[in-house]
Amino acid sequence: MNNLFNYIDKESPVHRLTGATKFVCLLLWNFAAMYTYDTRYLCVMAVLSFVLFAVSKIKLKEVSFMLGFTAVFVLINNVLVYVFSPQHGTEIYGTCTYLFGLSGKYAPTAEQLFYHLNYFLKYLASIPSVILFVSTTNPSEFAASLNKLGVKYTVAYSVALALRYIPDVQKEYDEISKAQQARGIEMSKKAPLMKRIKSAASILIPLILSSMDRVEIVSNAMELRSFGKNKKRTWYMGRPFKWTDIAAMIFCAFLVIVAVFLNFKNNGRFFNPFI
Repeated sequence: MNNLFNYIDKESPVHRLTGATKFVCLLLWNFAAMYTYDTRYLCVMAVLSFVLFAVSKIKLKEVSFMLGFTAVFVLINNVLVYVFSPQHGTEIYGTCTYLFGLSGKYAPTAEQLFYHLNYFLKYLASIPSVILFVSTTNPSEFAASLNKLGVKYTVAYSVALALRYIPDVQKEYDEISKAQQARGIEMSKKAPLMKRIKSAASILIPLILSSMDRVEIVSNAMELRSFGKNKKRTWYMGRPFKWTDIAAMIFCAFLVIVAVFLNFKNNGRFFNPFI
C-alpha cells in the first residue's frame, strides 16, 4: 500500500540536507514556479523537479498514490477552467487563433491551449517538490530545523506531530478496513462503487474515536513531561547547516531572481509567442 505524506528513509544528497534548508528551498522553488508563466522557464523547472527525484532515490512507484491524486486534481482543474473561462487565453495574449476550422465561445483556440499548457507546467514544476519535501524530511529533524529558524518550539513540534500522524491514520484505516472485510463487508474492487463508498464511510466513526484516543494519550504524555514550560529546548535530531545547505538555498534564490527577471523581460508574467 502506498504511503500518503510519509517520510521515506534513504541515503541521498537530498536527505542529507537539513529540514530547514528543504523548507526554505520549497518556498523559494514554489514562488519561482508560481510567479511566472514563461513556458521555457517552467519546462526547465519541471525537468529539474524530476531530476531531483532521481537524485533523492525516491522511486515514482513509492509516491504513486500522491502523484495519481495530483494528476486527477490537475485534470479536473483544467477542465473547469476551460468550462467557465474558455476565452481566458485569448484575453491574456491579445489574439484569437481558432483551430480545426471551428468558431464560437467553446471552440478551441491556440491561445487557450497554450494557457492550459502553462497551467499544467506550473503544477508539474511545483507539486513534485512538495512530494519530495515530505518524502525526504524526517518530521523530528524538520521540527528542530524550524526551531532553529526562529519558529517557537511548541509550534515546530506540533508540525512534526502532524506529519507523523498522517501515516499512522492511514495505517489504522487500512487495519480497520481489513477487519471490516473479515466480517464479510466487501470493500474490494469487486463491489460496486457506491457500496465501497458507503463501506468506507462506516470506517470513519471508529477511525475518529481511535484518533481522539491517540490524541489524548499524546497530550497526557506531553503534559506529564512539562512540555512547553521552558522557553527553549534541546533537539536530539537537530543538525548544523553545511555548505550543501547554503548552496541549495542560493540556487533556489537564483531561480526566484530569474523568474523576476523574466517578468520584466516579458513585460508581464506571461510569455507571449503570438505577437
